[in-house]
Formats: sequence, structure tokens, C-alpha cells
Amino acid sequence: MEESALSDPCFGVIVGLKARNPSMNKEIEMHRHEDEDNSLTRLPELAQPLLQFDLAAEIEHLQREDSWQRCTGRSSRTLVKQPDFRIVLVAMKTATEMKDHRADGRISIHTIVGHLRLKLPDQIIEVPAGHLLALDRGITHDVEAVEESVFLLTICWPKDAA
Repeated sequence: MEESALSDPCFGVIVGLKARNPSMNKEIEMHRHEDEDNSLTRLPELAQPLLQFDLAAEIEHLQREDSWQRCTGRSSRTLVKQPDFRIVLVAMKTATEMKDHRADGRISIHTIVGHLRLKLPDQIIEVPAGHLLALDRGITHDVEAVEESVFLLTICWPKDAA
């Protein structure tokens, strides 16, 4: 993938990205599109019927982002964006935290590299590399990178909430 613009440092998406759609064997140029009320950024190409990613290359790209170097200590890229389903690749530096997160849909967190710690209202869950955590909707949680970490965040909303 080639980037021609910057990503949002806080769960934003790349604008002006080029990617290859394997099902069509052609390069797709992605552009930013605003929805009717300008509340969401939409990249229709992220909703293709078939998308395939080289996660090692995506991780390498995230760690070259300006957002990785900034004070937030994290960088992210939305890989798939459907009305009821989203996959976001997130990289976090050691000791970086995302406080008071909550999703209206069910989520999964798959730690690819490193070690995460999720602080739930009544417990703390360790999620080291190779582990997957599923969390029901509406549960408030903090995410802490115990060490430099990369994870896939998947969010799935009920059809009536999408």
C-alpha cells in the first residue's frame, strides 16, 4: 500500500491511500468522502467484498507514521469499514493507555505483538501476543500497553444499531 496523506492519530483512517484489490487484480485509489452530516469519514474501498492484508507490512507502515512519533504513543489504521463491522490495526508504545473506552457493539482484541492489559470495572485481563479477547457491548475498559504492542480491534454492531 502507498500512502499519499497522513492518518488520524486517534483511530483515524488514511486519506489518499492506494491499495490492491486481489479479487479485481487492480490498484484502487482511495479518497476521503464525507457523509451527509459530515460526522463520519467514509472510504468505500474499505467495504469491498474481499479485502486482504499483509499485517507485517501494515505494522511496519504504522510504526513509520507521524502519529507513532507524537505524544499519543499510538498509531492506527482502519482496515475494514462496514456499517455494522470494523477492523482497526492499532500500535501502542510501552506504558501508553487508552482510558475509559466503551463500544456500542461487541469487540474482539487480538494481540499480534507485545502485551496488553485491559482494565475492566471488576477485573484486570492480560492479553499477551497470540491471545484473543472478546468483550460484550457497553463494557467500559482501559487499554494499557505493558510493552510495545500491536493488536487488531474488531467491532461488530447489531444491524439495528448500525
